Amino acid sequence: MMRYADRPWLKHFTAEQRQDVEHPPSILHSFLATAERDPAHPALAYFDGTVSYGELDALSDGLAAYLAGRGFAPGDRLAIMLQNVPQFVIALLAAWKAGGSVVPVNPMYKEQELAHILTDSGAVAIVCSRSAWHGRVRAAAAGTPVRIALTANEFDLQTRNDPRVLIAEPPPAEKAEKAEKAEKPVEPGATGDAGKSQQAGAEAAPEDILAAARAAAGPRPDVALPRAADPALISYTSGTTGRPKGAINTHGNISYNAHRQLRFQALPAGSVVFALAPLFHITGMVCELATALSAGHTVALAYRFEPGVVLDAFREHRPVYTVGPATAFMALLARPDATADDFASFRVISSGGAPLPPAVVESFRIRSGGHYLANGYGLTECTAPCASVPIGREAPVDPTSGTLAVGVPGPATMIRILDDSGAEVPFGESGEIAVRGPMVVPGYWNRPEESAAALPGGELLTGDIGFMDEDGWLYVVDRKKDMINASGFKVWPREVEDVLYTHPAVREAAVVGVPDSYRGESVKAYVSLRPGASADPAELIAYCKERLAAYKYPRQVEMLGDLPKTATGKILRRELKTPAG
Repeated sequence: MMRYADRPWLKHFTAEQRQDVEHPPSILHSFLATAERDPAHPALAYFDGTVSYGELDALSDGLAAYLAGRGFAPGDRLAIMLQNVPQFVIALLAAWKAGGSVVPVNPMYKEQELAHILTDSGAVAIVCSRSAWHGRVRAAAAGTPVRIALTANEFDLQTRNDPRVLIAEPPPAEKAEKAEKAEKPVEPGATGDAGKSQQAGAEAAPEDILAAARAAAGPRPDVALPRAADPALISYTSGTTGRPKGAINTHGNISYNAHRQLRFQALPAGSVVFALAPLFHITGMVCELATALSAGHTVALAYRFEPGVVLDAFREHRPVYTVGPATAFMALLARPDATADDFASFRVISSGGAPLPPAVVESFRIRSGGHYLANGYGLTECTAPCASVPIGREAPVDPTSGTLAVGVPGPATMIRILDDSGAEVPFGESGEIAVRGPMVVPGYWNRPEESAAALPGGELLTGDIGFMDEDGWLYVVDRKKDMINASGFKVWPREVEDVLYTHPAVREAAVVGVPDSYRGESVKAYVSLRPGASADPAELIAYCKERLAAYKYPRQVEMLGDLPKTATGKILRRELKTPAG
């Protein structure tokens, strides 16, 4: 009998693709090599502005020197709370050059959520927008370890030849003065000018990140480049299963997955990658930014997702690759001005971060001029993807459940399906998805007990329910905690949602269990409609009743203008379960 250890998914790869992925210890190694080899090549494109690899190297050197001069030491954490702007990348590289790690923070977080992350991570520095600092960040940072703060203006670097890109060489005397100051770290509670401007509770506004990078222009701190085992990111989970905890994504985790992407996508040299997913999320960080910087590609940024702006960016930058959640592609398709030509430059378009209904794949193929929307599966703890659809192939749809496969594991990845006792279940049977491989994190930040529970022996227990067929295709059924128990029957919300997505009027759908005095729980669906479409709850209930078993179809349907989502586009079922939802 075939076992998971037989890795049936290897049949989908060529002999070359099955070879070990060679990669440097960190993305910083790859970036520095490109900056030296091709400094004039654009690293970032932001609306009409560009930042070359040489300029990005110089700006991040300057910022690293600035941070070190204010006491940021190897092993420290820098929180970055920004949208997809160039300053995000500058701060990321600067933290790594200074020997630290980065805590990516969702800019939508409220004061209490931010305070928890700053306290839990022990971040000593933060970069955020000016408005966020004055709005909630300053208050959230008070009482936390944060002692260095910098702000970013999202309107900077949007135009060609922006003078703020270039770092002028300071006069020798000024350079010596700066070097002398850099040797005197600012301690918490310092009363000097630098201390006043950098304390979280200070009256003065923090310094602008570009001004700080220019003022400290010079060589980066004399710190060794990261090792593969060093923490690169402390990535906080979305909190859908409780209080957010920080997954430790090492430099080796990121470098491996970025170079794995490069091998399988085989994009042309000098390609443009569009950052559709936010960089503060692991998908955007690894699949877009890290992958592009590893190959010397250009990353096109557009602040945050807005369908019209994204389509304009596609027309201007002509990217060859992007990845985003299904909801983003639904929103793009809903634009009446979207045409097939907008997608003509793409070679690979991927979806991740949320379930991808088969109906959306077909709709996207028609509207985009024939592009296949390739599925993928990963978690923060997997440093983005651990399964994906090989280039040139299409994921099958399970004939029984109608679920679209999320892909196959990579050659160096082991995925098993386990029952509640931890034993493997046969191919075709559902259980918890467990992942082992070079992209899996070593644990959670300062959470040894939770690390041991989620990663026994280094194998990640994902909490996702799925199954694998005998060809190695992985299918994700749902989250373990989202199962609905209706009169003793298991109902997975994903199965009902996939049926709703086949209705021509449905734009988005989310299914949850609600209390039922007779059944214990019954199925309720929340639905938003396509622009100009019409359908009422009774029609949608009848539609599902024709296509699902009697215990599965929704007894209630509620229409909403929009469904609640995370910043990455994942629909939040938990908010729909609450009375307020």
